[in-house]
Amino acid sequence: MDEVVETLRKIEENYKLFQQQQFSFIRALEHTREEAHDSVRPVSSIVQVQCYKDHHCYNATDRRILNMFISICNDLRNLCQKLGTVHPGDSVSNGLVEKCKVLLNDSNDLTAIRATYPHGVVNYLSLEEARNRYGGVVSLIPIVIDTMREWITYMKRHLLPKLQDREFQKYKY
Repeated sequence: MDEVVETLRKIEENYKLFQQQQFSFIRALEHTREEAHDSVRPVSSIVQVQCYKDHHCYNATDRRILNMFISICNDLRNLCQKLGTVHPGDSVSNGLVEKCKVLLNDSNDLTAIRATYPHGVVNYLSLEEARNRYGGVVSLIPIVIDTMREWITYMKRHLLPKLQDREFQKYKY
């Protein structure tokens, strides 16, 4: 469990750096979408960002920030896989892990998701950008991080005490 908490903390640190560069991320998406002649369609999936980076990104700054987004998503995906194997969960904890897996699926449609308070990531976008183009993709990471925090809190409050009690009972004379 400590390893999960530490890994999430490192991902959150990387995300804070990424968050400070959100305007660069949006600009990189705009540049690559223009190169792809794909300015009408909203950015709707991780694989779409990957495609823009691989096939339509000719600027080192844009490539760096797009790589940062993809790297954080991959780190979250790896942590999500670990969550399912750390402790056998119940329906609530398994549901939280499944939510993360669905959100981080490469082809998952992100257009309908939006981060809410206390996350201001969508608030920094213009109204048109937030509604139509980038609201889902900038909301993905904070929503997944919140879900993972919720999983950790739930496990610490509900399941870990039960597991520790069982371990104690095994060795009780």
